Amino acid sequence: MSATNATGTAERGTAQQDSIESKTLELCQTILEEPNFQEHRKRIDAFMADQDAKAQYQTVVEKGEALNHKQQMGQSLSDEEIQDFEQHRQALDENPVTRDFLQAQREMQQVQQSINQYLSKTFELGRLPTQDDLSGGCCGESGCGCH
Repeated sequence: MSATNATGTAERGTAQQDSIESKTLELCQTILEEPNFQEHRKRIDAFMADQDAKAQYQTVVEKGEALNHKQQMGQSLSDEEIQDFEQHRQALDENPVTRDFLQAQREMQQVQQSINQYLSKTFELGRLPTQDDLSGGCCGESGCGCH
């Protein structure tokens, strides 16, 4: 009889997993069908196809990391270093391919963070979260986890 119970439990677990997977795939399909998502993908793909834009972006990232590292080591930054970085960053901002890429990336990350927030709160609360649950900041209650 214990084999039957183990099988029954395993079958329920599999059915539950299949249901979660099915709903997850539905969510993914919904995201893919969103016009904004398609527009963001086009912007990202345009950036990925543009070697000059990628090189320009990489240069700004590397210069920024170098300046951060220097600051973390307690070294001061020269006006020339800061000006050089700012010039490269401004050129990056003025490039429509990189500007569109960065905007698309930010907006897609916001969607992903929102989905992750809903999932995390659902696991944390054991129920569907409300807008109050999702609004950051302290709620004034000792059991909310923000204290």
